[in-house]
Amino acid sequence: MPGNFKTEGIVLRSIRYGEADRIVHLYTASRGRVGAIAKGSRRPRSRFGGRLEPFFRLNLVLYEGRGELCTVTGASTVDGYSRLRSHGEAIQAAARACDGVLRLLDSAEPNGAAYNLLCKYLWLLDEEGGAGSATPAAVAFRLKLALAAGFSPELASCARCGEAEHLTSFSGDAGGVVCASCEASAFPLSGEAHDFMVTALGSSLTDAPDAGALALAQADRAVVETLEHHAHVQLKPLPRAAEPTGSMERHAA
Repeated sequence: MPGNFKTEGIVLRSIRYGEADRIVHLYTASRGRVGAIAKGSRRPRSRFGGRLEPFFRLNLVLYEGRGELCTVTGASTVDGYSRLRSHGEAIQAAARACDGVLRLLDSAEPNGAAYNLLCKYLWLLDEEGGAGSATPAAVAFRLKLALAAGFSPELASCARCGEAEHLTSFSGDAGGVVCASCEASAFPLSGEAHDFMVTALGSSLTDAPDAGALALAQADRAVVETLEHHAHVQLKPLPRAAEPTGSMERHAA
């Protein structure tokens, strides 16, 4: 039934529409993904100011009619993450995180774990700034996002045969680690990468374990390939730290 509702939400994407409006993609605490139009928001004296830009965390009043888009009728800032916006690398990291949520979570059902995770990661970027390469927090965020969306990789035993030892590789097709007997079409996963993934999933985002660049790249590849095969979602790649020549296998085409 048409009417107003209130929710907290984060702006994932903001698109200019018409002469003075914006269409915003929101991820909200109580309604999941919401698309909305903010009429007149690009006018110089708009009551929304600059609040409807990406990464703003807002208290929102939205009108839900019979169309696909809600209408933003009120917005007040919970957190604008102003320090994040002064660092180019942090902006890029926040954009990748919001894009991941946009691609992976398209349901109107609330997902408190995913919403709180995105809030925490934006806060962390605001506190510490971003990094150009795949940082532990960036990879841990993607791991936890996959878990919140129901696509966490299998890490305890071989995803094909159930073997609990000699877990030497990772298969996106199988959705987890695989043993030496089942490693066809898989890529090598170091013990360090495996340990990172297990520990990161069991830790707070602020306590993401440290790991080397190669281990982080392998862990990120495991998440990306799992989501490609099982969620049919392709995440934008994280920037890679420099590695010695020959130390990384080429991604499968």
